[in-house]
Amino acid sequence: MTNSDAFLVTARRVISTEAEALSLLADALDVEFARAVELLLSVKGRVIISGMGKSGHIGRKIAATFASTGTPAQFVHPAEASHGDMGAITRQDALLLLSWGGETAELSDLITYAKRHGLPIIAIGAKPDSTLIKAADVKLVLPREPEACPMGLAPTTSTTMMLSLGDALAVALMERKGFSPDQYRDFHPG
Repeated sequence: MTNSDAFLVTARRVISTEAEALSLLADALDVEFARAVELLLSVKGRVIISGMGKSGHIGRKIAATFASTGTPAQFVHPAEASHGDMGAITRQDALLLLSWGGETAELSDLITYAKRHGLPIIAIGAKPDSTLIKAADVKLVLPREPEACPMGLAPTTSTTMMLSLGDALAVALMERKGFSPDQYRDFHPG
């Protein structure tokens, strides 16, 4: 087998692993997804999105997609939130928190803040018994599928599922709001 053949085998394996996980995610969606959309539609302020590490990178993309499609959103880095950026969160906001394992220490101050001020939390994670999922008002639990990484360590499949679920939320919100091509153009003058 040539290097080119080996690379193609790897690429196909990764894409197939992630595609299978996305199919399982689609099948696993339930009333919690509808509850998440309804909660997001009711937000008077912004959707504050946060996650650490790779989940944070996905959270930034979800926030950008929400904002550009008619749902005001802002990414707040969880470590920075604990050092003053909590001030960006208003009493009109809701939180969307991402963590595969649900035990991300940096999210704990955001959870405490949200609980103290009665802000709703939507969680995306894979462990139903985790601190994050237990604290959430709406629990979007991902299937526990293997990472595409050969060591099973690097976030690959998990982040693909988070990203896809964020896109599904954004599109559901767009459709429910009747977000138009003219509105889209207003947000994308470049």
